[in-house]
Amino acid sequence: MTFKHNFKKVLSATAFAAALVVAPAANVSAATNDASSTQQSATATSQDQQASQDQAASQSSAANQSSSTSTSSATSTSTVKKVAKKTKKTKKTKKTSKKKAVKKVAKKTSKKSTKKTTKAATAAVTASADQSQATDQQDDAAKRAAEAAAKKAAAAKKAAAKKKAAAKKAAAKKKAAAKKKAAAKKKAAKKSAEKAAKYWIAMRESGGYYTARNGSCYGRYQLLISYLGGDLSKKNQERTADRYVYGRYGSWVNAKRFWLTHNWY
Repeated sequence: MTFKHNFKKVLSATAFAAALVVAPAANVSAATNDASSTQQSATATSQDQQASQDQAASQSSAANQSSSTSTSSATSTSTVKKVAKKTKKTKKTKKTSKKKAVKKVAKKTSKKSTKKTTKAATAAVTASADQSQATDQQDDAAKRAAEAAAKKAAAAKKAAAKKKAAAKKAAAKKKAAAKKKAAAKKKAAKKSAEKAAKYWIAMRESGGYYTARNGSCYGRYQLLISYLGGDLSKKNQERTADRYVYGRYGSWVNAKRFWLTHNWY
């Protein structure tokens, strides 16, 4: 608004100066024509000289005024240019300042956004790392629990196998003992039966006497004297009788069975 107002003022001053230059020239021309028509040639000449002087003075004054006006106009124009330049510079400065402010704000916003993004990314990475660590800890705990369970199961299996082996061994030992006991019992019973059968035959043959004699038979078991080989002792009679019975019948029980059938053995 200020620039337009000053420009209008300059235009008005220029128009005014031009009017001042043109107006005296028109007056002089009119005066010269009037003097030529009413006065004589000498007077006209004098008047022409006077008019010329007046015209020169007017032209000088007009020139001075025009110069002043031009100077004023130039000054106004320079002022307007300065004002325009200053305004333009101010606008440019404001625009530059605004751009700088916008850039600064954008930079600050970008920096702030970057900072927020970095902070968020850091937080996300930290959270991810924490989650990964927690997952790893859970996996380790689960692995340790699985290993402990497997170890416990292996120990239980080993204990069960050991217990089973011990039970099996105990059963085998018990069975062997029972078998041995049965064999011993059987042996004892057999021995007892053999002893009873031997005693039974001795009682039937000699009444139990080692000196009993019946023809060619002698002793407790009435063996042929030739079997005794000249040794009539009790010990030899027992040994010779056992050798004869086991060699002929296999046992005193079988000898008894034969005796019961044939009344001799």
